[in-house]
Amino acid sequence: MKAYVVEQAGGPDVLQLRDIVSAAPGADEVRIRVKAFGLNRAEVYRRAGKMGPIVGAVTPGIEAVGEVLEDPSGSFRIGQRVATAMGGLQFSRPGSYAEDVTVLRSNVVDLDGTTLSWVELAALPESYLTVWGGLGRLLEGGAGQTVLVRGATSSVGQAGVAYAKALGATVIATTRSQENAARLVAIGADHVVIDQGEVADAVRNLTPEGVDAVLEVIGAATLRDSVKALKPFGTAVVIGLLGGPASLERLELMSDLPNAARIAFFGSGMFGTLALPLSDSPLRWIAERTAAGTMPSMLVKTFDFDDVPNAHRLIESNRALGKLVVRL
Repeated sequence: MKAYVVEQAGGPDVLQLRDIVSAAPGADEVRIRVKAFGLNRAEVYRRAGKMGPIVGAVTPGIEAVGEVLEDPSGSFRIGQRVATAMGGLQFSRPGSYAEDVTVLRSNVVDLDGTTLSWVELAALPESYLTVWGGLGRLLEGGAGQTVLVRGATSSVGQAGVAYAKALGATVIATTRSQENAARLVAIGADHVVIDQGEVADAVRNLTPEGVDAVLEVIGAATLRDSVKALKPFGTAVVIGLLGGPASLERLELMSDLPNAARIAFFGSGMFGTLALPLSDSPLRWIAERTAAGTMPSMLVKTFDFDDVPNAHRLIESNRALGKLVVRL
């Protein structure tokens, strides 16, 4: 099969399309014919050597949608429509930038019967599953809650806006550019705050009691300000590090944290674990709502399989307002 491999850290040109051998699935694995896959910053960082050294030939990619080719357990039938995300992809096993991929069965989601095109479907898994993992338990009450999405123009930030709105929450979204405000309103934001470094005061002007939850996509660079927008016993969940290094220096517990504020970090490496089984995920529900037009499409641009290096260049340019997808 054809797959992309990276043999040394570097720019987009180190992505080489090669013929490699497909991995036969073990007893706890499923082999999937890849129809399309979404692109993520994690793959850019992996390629660039920012997520560990490049040892041997690394195939990037942390998500895909496609059809089951083999399942030794018989849990999935041949040809069944599925999605997969994480489960060691691009780190402990070859990733999804390939014509087929062998993944842990626990990291496969049944999407049989969904009607979205492959490219529209590929825009969903990693972004929405990350938002579900970070916010799902916090928004079980849904209607009546208020959510601040800090860094809402990223693909996962937009998924956060759309998901929280679909659950009935009031959504406040931030962006650094007024030009992006219309897009955020169109996908479900009730209010848009222009982020010039601090937003807590503006958020409290909209909701004086504070918000129930913050979905923090930017990370340590803005977390100290974001938590100031929380109501007592509210929670800020960090799901992204777009703002740079992950360390938060000199957090003063008494002065920086509002009373009873809670901070958590959610990493998508939890997908498929006993703590977060993907069988519980709302991905089918999201796909069905997207097909029906009641949730917005995250897809903004589609690339052919032989054009992945240019897709990485677009990600690094920070000009992609939504999800990029590669079709096979």
